[in-house]
Amino acid sequence: MKTTHRKTILLVGLAAGLLALPVYAAAPGHISRSKRKIFRGVNYAHRGMHSRDKQIPENSLAAFRKAAENGYGIELDVQLSKDGKVVVFHDDTLDRVCGVHARVDDLNWEELSKLRLCGTDEGIPLFSEVLSSIDGCEALIVELKNGPRNRELCRKTLKLLSGYHGSVCIESFNPLIVAWFRLHAPGLVRGQLATTVENYADDDIHGLKAFLLHHTLLNFLARPHFVAYRIGPRPPLVRLCTLLGALNIGWTSHELQSEKGRDAVIFEFYRPKQRYL
Repeated sequence: MKTTHRKTILLVGLAAGLLALPVYAAAPGHISRSKRKIFRGVNYAHRGMHSRDKQIPENSLAAFRKAAENGYGIELDVQLSKDGKVVVFHDDTLDRVCGVHARVDDLNWEELSKLRLCGTDEGIPLFSEVLSSIDGCEALIVELKNGPRNRELCRKTLKLLSGYHGSVCIESFNPLIVAWFRLHAPGLVRGQLATTVENYADDDIHGLKAFLLHHTLLNFLARPHFVAYRIGPRPPLVRLCTLLGALNIGWTSHELQSEKGRDAVIFEFYRPKQRYL
């Protein structure tokens, strides 16, 4: 009987440990009430207030100024040029937005600065130009794009943010980028971007890696303060992460209904309230 009892205790302990492991892996970091209040309930203009007809192109100074003038938070993307300048641009390549068949990091800033966005007069801005243009806006989410020189991008982005006077947080799809900020700027609010397995497949991410990212099971590396998840059903561990204190941010919204049940929303092509909570 004693042997059976010990085996039962061992099995129960093992089962409890197995159940606790994913919870530990997906758990968020602690965010103070004051910082939570800054970013919660804000509607963030996705890549600035760009227009569907592209007359105001995405990630342009015009789009950022319009968002700031209308009192919205702003979400934008940063990456490096070939010569190490931090530029604001979403895609890895220039094809879709600039009509040029090349990678962003294949061109120097001098070459990138001559390109136009969506056939307008707007050019690719430096991150420093954007920060000067919107200094002190409602709130800013900076997404760091994954690339071959992530540490350099992290270091230079943080240096540029040190002179910014508004409320700012960072996010990335790459947990190692978010983890870098946990180590080097623990006081800066940080977030983990995540999406469905199908969407990861579109970016050629498959198998175990897609599974881990989809379920935010690498949160133990970065302990993010928020999870920005693609609007739609969220997996149980992502929901648990928010129950444990992470802000729940949804992207990319095209309707007011997206605000329901979310702490903040990244939107485009409509005009919600600046704040809704």
